[in-house]
Amino acid sequence: MLQFRTVLFLLIISITANSQALIKTANKKTVSKNAPIGVFDSGTGGLTVLEAMLTLDAFNNETGKPGADGKLDFQSEFYQYLADQANMPYGNYAAENKTDLLKEHILKNMNFFLQKQYALLQEKQFKIFEKPQVKMIVIACNTATAYALGDIKTMLKEQGYYIPVIGVIDAGSKAALQYLKTHSKGTIGVFATAGTVASNGYPKTLNAMKAKFGFDKLSVISQGGVGLAESIDRDYSFYVDTLTKPRKDYKGPSLKNSLVIDTTLMNIYHFNKSYNQLLCEYDDQGKCLDVQLNDPSNYVRYHLVTLLEKMIAEKYNEPMNTLILGCTHYPYLKDTIANVLHELYNFQANGKFRYRKYLVEHVELIDPALETAKDAYIAMHENNLMNTESKQENKFFITIPNTALSEVKLQQDGWFTYQYKYGRKAGADLDYVQFVPFDLQNISRATYQRFHAVLPHVYVELKKFNSLLP
Repeated sequence: MLQFRTVLFLLIISITANSQALIKTANKKTVSKNAPIGVFDSGTGGLTVLEAMLTLDAFNNETGKPGADGKLDFQSEFYQYLADQANMPYGNYAAENKTDLLKEHILKNMNFFLQKQYALLQEKQFKIFEKPQVKMIVIACNTATAYALGDIKTMLKEQGYYIPVIGVIDAGSKAALQYLKTHSKGTIGVFATAGTVASNGYPKTLNAMKAKFGFDKLSVISQGGVGLAESIDRDYSFYVDTLTKPRKDYKGPSLKNSLVIDTTLMNIYHFNKSYNQLLCEYDDQGKCLDVQLNDPSNYVRYHLVTLLEKMIAEKYNEPMNTLILGCTHYPYLKDTIANVLHELYNFQANGKFRYRKYLVEHVELIDPALETAKDAYIAMHENNLMNTESKQENKFFITIPNTALSEVKLQQDGWFTYQYKYGRKAGADLDYVQFVPFDLQNISRATYQRFHAVLPHVYVELKKFNSLLP
């Protein structure tokens, strides 16, 4: 334990709420333009942003001006991706009144990007590995952008690093307003994590930008997708594909939890019941006493119905014609979201269409990834950070529980228990996680298969990084 503390003290600047132990310097630290671009998310959802960067051709590479030139805009660049999987889902910190702890996690992750070394625990001993600093940071996480973008910029400045930091909320808001400007007026939907919704980040940004797009006022509806990102990343508290019956440690919507499944809407939810995707607890007479969701598509169904029912209850006048996918995980289920919206548009009860007053036939799904990639290119060009030397290997890191810390509490899948994860307090000056490369132990084969299907260019780079991937 002493060895662990000594090594990590030398390598990691611990960020605490009380001391705010930041390195303050008047000297500007130079960052090589031949360094990688850092891309950060709470999990693997941010790989959707990396896919957009790998495939972007929206600018002239010679002039930096808008307009495709047949050349990939980031063709000379390489990346360092970091997923804070151990501490996710970020969306729940606000509900647990732990946004100060969330900010602490995020700032520690930013310090990882600035390190030139990292320690990896192997066979009960730490080994030191080299890695480059990054030259730019893309925050491919809506919740992190909402709560900590300003803190990140302040921390970097106080450490003497003047490097661009790009967040996804501005990008998603611009794309939504651009679409709304060219179509009939309507309501902008924001489908995001509970934390992002609680921050009010999207409505504030949309309203701050509205005048530039010619709007006096906007109609906005938000829905926190509790459990959706978590189920996509196979968080034990929300989704276990081997289950056959309900369990006590489930945290998603049910008949008994704080997020209630309305039994009067069961025919509208139209949950998929096959392969234990919906779990029921039965009494002796075969009556279902509780219902638990156990598949990402059922979380989509629950939350989209909830959003539309909210529009009915709050008497929205403009139908939703735009939906921002305000979590980088959600584009993985873009087709599912579109199909469920189409179902709901056509849903009839007693011969009447229930949602047509609140929903247009085609809802434009806004994926902020593309606009974020564009913003990153503009920042790179404006700061003269284009790589002029040979590309290096792309690196993919993920956080895992630091089992050398005696207080750590783990659930049966090896990740933090819900109670421990959200029961921690900011300012404890503890290194809760290890930073390790992506492998088959910390990310499931099923998840890699999803990358292969949905993020083909990212998957190619992952295979180069680890040839053992499926």
